[in-house]
Amino acid sequence: MLGRQCFVTQQIAIVGAGECGGRAALSLCERGFQGSITLIGSETLAPYERPPLSKDAIVLAAEPKFVAEAERFASLGIDLRLGVTAIGLNRGDRRVSLSDGSFVAYDKLLLTTGARPRTLSGLTSQDGPIRTLRSHADAMAMRACLGAGRRVAIIGGGFIGLELAASARRLGTSVTLIEGLPRILSRGVPSEIAEAVASRHQAEGVDILCNARIAKVEHTDAVVRVFLEDGSAIEADLLVVGIGSIPNTEMAAEAGLTIDNGIAVDMHLQTSDPEIYAAGDCCSFPTAHYDGRRIRLESWRSAQEQALLAAANLMGARDVVTAVPWFWSDQYDMTLQVAGLAEGAVTTVRRDLSMDAFILFHLAGDGRLLAASGIGPGNTIARDIRLAEMLIAARRHPDPAALAAPEIKLKQLLAA
Repeated sequence: MLGRQCFVTQQIAIVGAGECGGRAALSLCERGFQGSITLIGSETLAPYERPPLSKDAIVLAAEPKFVAEAERFASLGIDLRLGVTAIGLNRGDRRVSLSDGSFVAYDKLLLTTGARPRTLSGLTSQDGPIRTLRSHADAMAMRACLGAGRRVAIIGGGFIGLELAASARRLGTSVTLIEGLPRILSRGVPSEIAEAVASRHQAEGVDILCNARIAKVEHTDAVVRVFLEDGSAIEADLLVVGIGSIPNTEMAAEAGLTIDNGIAVDMHLQTSDPEIYAAGDCCSFPTAHYDGRRIRLESWRSAQEQALLAAANLMGARDVVTAVPWFWSDQYDMTLQVAGLAEGAVTTVRRDLSMDAFILFHLAGDGRLLAASGIGPGNTIARDIRLAEMLIAARRHPDPAALAAPEIKLKQLLAA
């Protein structure tokens, strides 16, 4: 534990008891904060990790992977309030109103309100056999509809839709994936990698329909029918909608905080109110490695990193967001990873690591490495992607020929 100090801030409230909020609360204690910490969450479960929801929770009916058990929070003196929702923010009085009629006062406030799944127009997220995935309860409800002899239609060819497709196939479920764009993974993933992912899903028996426009959806309590504009129809026992998410900014907006594709924060995760910070899926922030471009990340690692950064800054530090954006997805035995942002790249260099593993390096016009994307079984690409992150952070201009040559270690380029 870090050395204890005296702090002016006596009351810190955290709205949102997901992974980001939970880790921020724990980090405050690890840093020796001596005031009160209140962590508010609308779910009844202690903070848990969300990546397993589309994988082990579906396939194995695995219990949530908790950040810490509720007893751990209690032992640290953290007031963990579960099953209650923050419904109002009074910045003048510095207090948060809760759905149970109570309120929580604060000197400093951290918003980790996350994001919610987008839904199809005219349908609720849990309408009959129609589901979205955000919580462990959602995963368990989906799993109950999957198995041999069952049929699932998935709308959306992004990470969530594809991970759910892989999990459903592992349970023997017939899967049809519906994507409105010309290819899957059109957001932030190069076409070469998307093609490799699509081929693997098709080999596993997934029916992928691209350029598929939905005309209407009809359902009973047990069956759903998706009608496409080309006149075809897909019938399924379960329809999963995986078409992205919406940051939970309503309370922040009503309180007058600046909103820009999420709760807008600066490089310190500070909002337009100096006493309020935001972190995780709900906020957008300037990226140090991309000339201050403002982005919002829905990333497991980003939630962890920003939780620790926010905790430090709530206690008076002025640390800045410096991490290179990073994404990952596990499907079957494949791991896909993307480091950095490829927007603006003019050159792509391919490095083949094995017959079924490769990395693409995306370079700016001046030769600076902007991003790296890779796919392969297990951990075959993990080390090189990590080294690529370091090259990106160092703003290196590596020799394209060296990037393409697997016999030249990326560590050598970092040391050069």
